[in-house]
Amino acid sequence: MEKTSRQDKIIELIELYEVDTQAELADLLNGVGYDVTQATVSRDIKELGLIKVSGREKKFRYAVNRADDRNTDNKNLTLFKNCVLSIDNANNLIVVKTLSGHGNSAGIIIDDMKLPDILGSIAGDDTILIVAKSETSALAVVEKLRKILH
Repeated sequence: MEKTSRQDKIIELIELYEVDTQAELADLLNGVGYDVTQATVSRDIKELGLIKVSGREKKFRYAVNRADDRNTDNKNLTLFKNCVLSIDNANNLIVVKTLSGHGNSAGIIIDDMKLPDILGSIAGDDTILIVAKSETSALAVVEKLRKILH
């Protein structure tokens, strides 16, 4: 859970501050109670798919890559909300039940979210099986997917 919490904090920090180096981001994280190294920050940046964009005060800053972020597309969100019937987990496995014929579409939407806690998924006609990195990761994924439904 610490990794998910840390990565959420990274997003929060880069939205609050113009952070242009991994060392600066590590210093900010250490300042708010996360014991991290530059190597950890480097891995998190890669997993989160952060990009560098022009800054106002600094030449460049880290930002979330929203160009590829199809989960913010309203049509996909509406489709996901309308076709998913349930989301449950057992250990590190997550089962998403959908209306008949919508498993693949919902699976594509989930894959497009590029959630770092997901190792992979398989979609059928009305069911998606998601394999998370751990039970804790599975709980975080379930929470994120259920938020979309509500």
